Amino acid sequence: MSIWEYANPKRFMGWTAPVLTWTFILGGVSLAVGLVWGFFFTPDDFRQGSTVKIIYLHVPAALMAINAWIMMLVASLIWVVRRHHVSALAARAAAPVGLTMTLIALFTGAIWGQPMWGTYWAWDPRLTSFLILFLFYLGYIALWEAIEDPDTAADLTAVLCMVGSVFAILSRYAVLFWSQGLHQGASLSMDAEENVADVFWLPLLVCIAGFVLLFVALVLLRTRTEIRARRMRALQARMRRA
Repeated sequence: MSIWEYANPKRFMGWTAPVLTWTFILGGVSLAVGLVWGFFFTPDDFRQGSTVKIIYLHVPAALMAINAWIMMLVASLIWVVRRHHVSALAARAAAPVGLTMTLIALFTGAIWGQPMWGTYWAWDPRLTSFLILFLFYLGYIALWEAIEDPDTAADLTAVLCMVGSVFAILSRYAVLFWSQGLHQGASLSMDAEENVADVFWLPLLVCIAGFVLLFVALVLLRTRTEIRARRMRALQARMRRA
């Protein structure tokens, strides 16, 4: 069976029902374990004190904000190439989730930045590109809502998604492109020397796993809702013609 057959709306609704339940459960448990472990069973940092513990919300949210847009880009490209409606609906479904992750990252970053930098906001390259990414999320959602024809909306939002991907990449690698700025380097890296200490790193990985699983669950849930809404609109259109 081709992988594309699993994205058929009927098949998609069938196989995602059990997956959705278990993804929510595993995501909720992982996030709860990671946050309790991180906030209550790790020591204060010798420089940042207890404020370092906001890492368990800020880093996973920032990571998912960027990767949500990348997932939207992939789904949009599938729509452009194959004209597969479920992929377009999945991209639309992911946008509000990604927007929420971006808001969490900006808010927790401001709380973290004030005691560390002496200010809630600075026009740092990574912070600025992240703010622009947030605006792209808003524009993407607004464009979907503003265009009545779903195929036209999917086409135009796919173009917007491609343009916004530049800022998703900048948000991730801005500290490498520009040496100036207050924002620190990556907390997690393939190079073990750049990672935070294991006492913080291990619960952080659990929190990231929780955020990833909850993101997947929310996107599946919203995609299923979008499919039902599309079916409803099709039925209403038939009834009006009849």
